[in-house]
Amino acid sequence: MTCRLVVSAVASLFTASVLLSLPVAPLLAQSRGTDSSVRLKRDATYSVPRTAWGDPDLQGFWSYNDDVDTPLERPSDLGGKSEFGDEELAAVLAERARRNVERAPTIGGETGAGPTHWYEFWNAKSTRTSKIIDPPDGRVPPLTAEARTREAARAQATRGRGPADSWTDRSLGDRCIVSRNGWPHVVVNAGSYGNIFRIVQSPGYVVLTHEMIHETRIIPVDGRPHISQDIRQYLGDPRGHWEGNTLVVEVTNFSDKTDFRGSRETLRLVERFTRTGPDTVAYAVTIDDPATFTKPWTIGVPLKSDTGQDEIFEYACHEGNYAMRNILSGARADEQATAKAR
Repeated sequence: MTCRLVVSAVASLFTASVLLSLPVAPLLAQSRGTDSSVRLKRDATYSVPRTAWGDPDLQGFWSYNDDVDTPLERPSDLGGKSEFGDEELAAVLAERARRNVERAPTIGGETGAGPTHWYEFWNAKSTRTSKIIDPPDGRVPPLTAEARTREAARAQATRGRGPADSWTDRSLGDRCIVSRNGWPHVVVNAGSYGNIFRIVQSPGYVVLTHEMIHETRIIPVDGRPHISQDIRQYLGDPRGHWEGNTLVVEVTNFSDKTDFRGSRETLRLVERFTRTGPDTVAYAVTIDDPATFTKPWTIGVPLKSDTGQDEIFEYACHEGNYAMRNILSGARADEQATAKAR
């Protein structure tokens, strides 16, 4: 089982947080190559704090627990309905509570389970019907013909094999390399725990660290160009700049081993971080990959300040990743037993 240890003083300097506030409102139209901005509900009287060198101050610990149970895509029967009404929300929360009891059995239940207070999604009460805020129907745009061909080829190549016959079939998250196959999976597919970020700033840099699998991104905001296209990274190559009070980050140079809903090395992300109040920051990410999706689409995830947080805990995945060995050795033992029985 994965353990989590208190991070060292050096590692804590690189703790970060991607953020979002409560109501991320519907957004806007966007064309290929033109990044949309999200219409945000904000306190008109709020004055964004500044760092000592004059940049908007985004520093602190931020949580996206409140949005854990919001689905990525909106159920098709809800159409353009972006939020639940009171009665609808009551029914949704009741269903979530029932489902959460099944997901988090108490001590004495399933192997590896813990008491319900371990699970940070327990009191999530988001009224939103989807994390996708553009297109207006809250759905992922269709795949391109090229992407459908790739998917068909992949399915053909793995036909007749088990879902995970070797370590090569396991996700990057299972292998403790990056969380859930890379950015922006951490925020988009929030889990039952580890849903904290920390942001640290210095002149020319913004540093974001995730609690989940201790991923840290160092984002230059000094105008330097991207690295060579020949260099590919699991989390891509980020470059940031300020547009008023909004930090805009373009991420390119993804590895072909990173898989975000079928998009790999051709993926381009544009992230936006805007502080909207003392305890809220709006986060949105636009996914742009003309080789995979028929048009760009945008996700918004509300985050808020975690005032009780004063440290990030290390997610010591590599040090205790016995699951990979045990899963595969168990499968080989089953195969041997089946062969012997025959």
